[in-house]
Amino acid sequence: MKTLGIALALLLISSSSFGQDKKLRAYLDNKQFYAPGVGNYMEFNLQFVGYSMNYNGVEGGLIADLLVESMIVQGTDTVNSDAYRLSSPLMRDSIVEDFFDVQRFQLDPGEYEYSIRLTDLNSKSKPLTATTMIDVRDLSDAISISDIEVAEVATLGDTTSVFYKSGYNIIPRLSTFYPKQISTLPIYFEIYNSTQLEDNSFRLKQSIIDANTGIELTDNIVYTDHAVAEVVPVFRKIHLEKLLTGTYMLKFTIVNINDIELSSQTYEFERSNDRTIDLSLAGAILDPAFQESITDDSLLYYLECIIPIAGASEVRSIMEIAKSRDKDRARKYIQTFWTTIAPQNPYEKWIKYKLQVQWVETVYANNFQEGYETDRGRVYLQYGQPDNIAAREVSTSEYPYEIWRYNKIGVFSNKRFVFYNPDLVNNAYRLLHSDMIGELKNQGWPQELSKRNTRNGGVDNPNSNVIDKWGENALDDFGQ
Repeated sequence: MKTLGIALALLLISSSSFGQDKKLRAYLDNKQFYAPGVGNYMEFNLQFVGYSMNYNGVEGGLIADLLVESMIVQGTDTVNSDAYRLSSPLMRDSIVEDFFDVQRFQLDPGEYEYSIRLTDLNSKSKPLTATTMIDVRDLSDAISISDIEVAEVATLGDTTSVFYKSGYNIIPRLSTFYPKQISTLPIYFEIYNSTQLEDNSFRLKQSIIDANTGIELTDNIVYTDHAVAEVVPVFRKIHLEKLLTGTYMLKFTIVNINDIELSSQTYEFERSNDRTIDLSLAGAILDPAFQESITDDSLLYYLECIIPIAGASEVRSIMEIAKSRDKDRARKYIQTFWTTIAPQNPYEKWIKYKLQVQWVETVYANNFQEGYETDRGRVYLQYGQPDNIAAREVSTSEYPYEIWRYNKIGVFSNKRFVFYNPDLVNNAYRLLHSDMIGELKNQGWPQELSKRNTRNGGVDNPNSNVIDKWGENALDDFGQ
């Protein structure tokens, strides 16, 4: 039996809820590292949602018990597997905390399928299952950087801990969202084979890139020098206090003495830092041409259509003005919003966006949503026109769906969005899955799409009675 001795206090619930049979929830992430003498290995991090577990009373508190079963397959061959009983830390005084586990598997370079099955041993609910594809790189023969791991908690190392790595015990943070309350981003990664350099040291560049514009933020560039070694562990804290709301890419680059890039690694994350933009509505001078483009009967519609491209604080202002139905404030807000985000040509940017809103209304609106309120409309307005759309309105085994592909979104390449229409009416397509950072991620989207052909499936296993091959058309379209 495996027992975890570390937990994080994320949620508080009353003891009265312990008697209920709850549905297990957990999060999964994976990172790749390399160890001399061992080889390339994958690290699978698990976070168990404390309140979703069922507990048994023991002396001094409460304990949850799980059966963890995992398997790694390559083609038709089972490469590795593991099964063990996992006990939570002792929960005291009705305080239920999330807890963590980590699995490590040595794997040769190549593509694999990793599957996991989690069973709450104190519950009659069905096991929770998940499957994901992994690509193992060869980090052994060239200067390279491991995946970047973010720490929820990092302490000086205890070699007996399952979380121990290069002198630190690192409890991983699986979420890539950083609210205003989090001011630092503690990260850990490893640099391999720097001894291949002719010099005794190398330079590491740290930078943060705005993911939407591709612009490197000059205030966040840091250079550090490191002595060469077979493995160079790097642990540091990235300060986020001045980083405004947005999507970013943290990048580390190894450069030689001639500033030539040798290897790099990135970590994508979202930041929410609601600093209210001063729109100075009281002193705004209305531009006649700008205002003539918006009639009184469409004023609130065009105010709210800004929401897909607005920040959180701006959305709150828009909703407050819309609720007040103050037309003068609404006009000033629309004009000042565009003057703020496009000071060189606010009127031209607004007219271009207005035409996109009208097009979205024509194509994506339904009986209960305006075009900009739909998932497809919001994605179109936020990211622009997709480069390719694979659409299937008729399928015997799948709900109607569309898969949008963007060759480029800011600094990101080859991003996809899966929309589907489970209601089969009203043009009401919903976002089911996307591999774009900050968007809904659902690794079981092919199963969800195939529920049209599912009989008596449940939430934990929707495909218990589905045909052997599910999501075949969609998977082909997603991977094309």
